[in-house]
Amino acid sequence: MKKHTWLAALAALAFGMLPASAADTKVELKQIHMCCEGCAKEVAKILGKVEGVTGVSTDQEATSAKFTAADAKAAQKALDALAAGGFHGDTGGSKEFAFKNDSAVKSEKVKSLIVTGFHNSCGGCVKSFRDAIKDVKGVTGDNAKAKVSTAEVTGDFEAAELVKALEKAGFHVKVKE
Repeated sequence: MKKHTWLAALAALAFGMLPASAADTKVELKQIHMCCEGCAKEVAKILGKVEGVTGVSTDQEATSAKFTAADAKAAQKALDALAAGGFHGDTGGSKEFAFKNDSAVKSEKVKSLIVTGFHNSCGGCVKSFRDAIKDVKGVTGDNAKAKVSTAEVTGDFEAAELVKALEKAGFHVKVKE
């Protein structure tokens, strides 16, 4: 009996010393576009498909998502998947992972800019899109329509400011040439 007790104690000590979840990375993303329950479910669905990501939860009211990534590489894959789905968020200044600056926007004044790839599944998404761009100096209109992930924004405005406003509102966009 003493031999088994001693082996059990040794095993417990050995397992207790192993950093079982030391590599886990807790991630909280804020300011993700979630105008409705459908958007929140889509964020959760995208994150749930990423290998190495567990414990996904979304909060539509707070426009935030939380998850645990196996490591920083899995966290980056999760952000890349969200961006591919048209979502953007604030990572809180993480140095290990970030939304990529892949919009291809040029810092120049334009009369028209076509943005594409953003999440836009309902009328609420269109309203959120328009709310995001209304304060960009010089923007006078857009042709955004629900369920269409491409829109032209018109006026006389700074292209990079438009993209920045959309990202701040939780939309990940690319500029179409």
